[in-house]
Amino acid sequence: MKTKVWEISAEELDSPETAEKLEEIKTALTYGEIIGLPTETVYGLAGDARNPEAIQKIFQAKGRPQDNPLIVHIHDINQLEKFAEIPDERVLRLMEAFWPGPISFILPLKGGYITAKTVADLRSVAVRMPSHPVGLKILEYTDIPLAAPSANISGKPSPTDYRHVVDDLKGKMYGVVNSAPANYGIESTVLDCTTFPYQIARPGEITKADLERVLDEEIKVHEGDAAKPVSPGMKYKHYAPTQPLILIEGIVMGQTLKAEKDERKLGVIAPESFRSSVPDEVEFISLCRKEDDYREAAKNLYGALRKMDKSDVDKIYIYRFRENPSSAALLNRIYKATGDVLIKGEQISE
Repeated sequence: MKTKVWEISAEELDSPETAEKLEEIKTALTYGEIIGLPTETVYGLAGDARNPEAIQKIFQAKGRPQDNPLIVHIHDINQLEKFAEIPDERVLRLMEAFWPGPISFILPLKGGYITAKTVADLRSVAVRMPSHPVGLKILEYTDIPLAAPSANISGKPSPTDYRHVVDDLKGKMYGVVNSAPANYGIESTVLDCTTFPYQIARPGEITKADLERVLDEEIKVHEGDAAKPVSPGMKYKHYAPTQPLILIEGIVMGQTLKAEKDERKLGVIAPESFRSSVPDEVEFISLCRKEDDYREAAKNLYGALRKMDKSDVDKIYIYRFRENPSSAALLNRIYKATGDVLIKGEQISE
């Protein structure tokens, strides 16, 4: 299959040229095709959430396990009436505060509208309303609830630019939208509203503190992976490059690299402040300027992992950021990518 590329910018959403592209995208989605869709978190691989054939194409293109549920993307809260229950007014308060934006809500499912393949046969469905102007416009124009997991090969770094989507899925999808890169660079926060207290099933840009400020009550954080995940990112290893990826604490980075640099071609992903401690022959990619700039690091993380994947290094070290509420989403993605292997002092712990 030849993959089409549509160039659509936020500044030209009302142009006749864009209208033609939107109509072509709507036709493709209506007939069960799948496309690369820009959002403010990462690019999604989108298909009609009501169409089992379209959903199967998503799973096949990604090589995604069938028990890993997909998030449904909408443009209007009224669309929920057809396939999801809103447990109480607190959920509406959160939606009003954070939608459109980088948060997904797990809600009780109303059967008969969304295909069971989309929700991996669960009785719940994760839903979000993206804020990327082009992604949201496509959802509005097509008026189709779109299941859209990250548009990458399953387990690999998520795509934050349309070129990442083409690298992974060219020939496996009908088309991809070339638009502005993702603002946040990591997947949405997922809040499970089928339990009480509500639980964060996957951390993201919207934090526990952000949610608690709106509700003025405690939000729990899901601990551990689920045997049958209710959210993407809960069960399988994710976001990993091809080469071994090892967590390393900054205090031992210099000595570790010097000891290994003659044996392997090494790469390092770390804040800019560590560049001076990295030998010249070691590939270095800066994630952020300052060690506490977690948002910048998160935005650049997947791009850095993909760049290292295209280099000739055969082992990658990635800096372990300090653990605190602001770094939770970033560290979640790094831990998933490394498998929690950490070099700390003279020991490797798991």
